[in-house]
Amino acid sequence: MKRILIMAALCLAAAAGAAAQTQDWSAALAAKLESKASKTVDVNLDQSMLKFAAQFLDQKDPDQAEAKRIVANMQGIYVHNFEFEKDGQYTEEDLAMLRAPLKEPTWSRIVNVKSKEEGENVEVYFKKEGAKFTGLVVIATEKTSLTFVNIMGPIDPADLAKLGGQFGIPDVEITPDDKDKVKMKDKAKDKVDKEKSKDETKDQSEDKAKDTNDDDSKGGDL
Repeated sequence: MKRILIMAALCLAAAAGAAAQTQDWSAALAAKLESKASKTVDVNLDQSMLKFAAQFLDQKDPDQAEAKRIVANMQGIYVHNFEFEKDGQYTEEDLAMLRAPLKEPTWSRIVNVKSKEEGENVEVYFKKEGAKFTGLVVIATEKTSLTFVNIMGPIDPADLAKLGGQFGIPDVEITPDDKDKVKMKDKAKDKVDKEKSKDETKDQSEDKAKDTNDDDSKGGDL
């Protein structure tokens, strides 16, 4: 009964939040995939609807209590799932359209798992502002399904696995190695930024010295 109440709350929240959705999701691509899909699931929860839905999570259930904690400060969760009756209903061009806004340095892909035998692919991108992760995107595909998840707001990479199965989010596990990749990428970026800053400071000093010499030279001519 409690599970039914939770699902009912999610459906109500999704219906109310769909009109206020503010994410980078191509309406044309969504319409194209929906026309071919045998089943479509959309979860559109903005911040107010997310807080409403979270009220129905059971604080006594460890998994639901943890999910409630994680989503407390989020701005929105948007999930689009398309299931097809046969292969080949989405293309690489469709996936490229989803990846297009996820460019470095704002976004970093920390997980890219491909299974040729099972046809399952999972890509996880994190958005980082300063030292904080402020967004997450998951693109998960199988031969006959495509799922696109956009989480807006603060989230730790380790928390993604804890949200699996909640709010329509697929199960994705971030290993310690994956998190280290983020840190390594960030350190590499910081090193480049520091070197760039040093070069700019050096150039400014040289320009200032040159201007001073020019002024001295003009003074000598007088």
